Amino acid sequence: MVSRWTASGPQLLSVLRIVAAFIIVLSGTLKLFAFPTGMPPNGAAAQAFTEFWIAGILEAFGGTLLLLGLFTRPVAFVLSGEMAVAYFQFSFPISFWPVMNNGVPAALYCFLWLYLSAAGAGPWSLDAWREHRRG
Repeated sequence: MVSRWTASGPQLLSVLRIVAAFIIVLSGTLKLFAFPTGMPPNGAAAQAFTEFWIAGILEAFGGTLLLLGLFTRPVAFVLSGEMAVAYFQFSFPISFWPVMNNGVPAALYCFLWLYLSAAGAGPWSLDAWREHRRG
């Protein structure tokens, strides 16, 4: 039983990537299109060419690439940097502790994306499919 569970690690890496990417896509669509809800406090979308709009572009389109597992390593590295900037710009000045500064999502995403930039997309991805076709 343990060996079968351990052997499922690569597939679970793909599941982790897919679920996290879906959630980050929603963060992007929230900023770009006010979908499924808008940004606080008034429910609007970010104005074009603002910092939040650029973050929305990175999250919606980068997240979509991660969801598909396409160009996972470079995209995850860029999104890791985005999350580090988000944490240190908005959360860290409030408090050192992520649980006190609402920085838990940014901190976790930063290290999750950093891990994926090293580990890759897993077997259920377009990256794996492309690598298999190259043979």
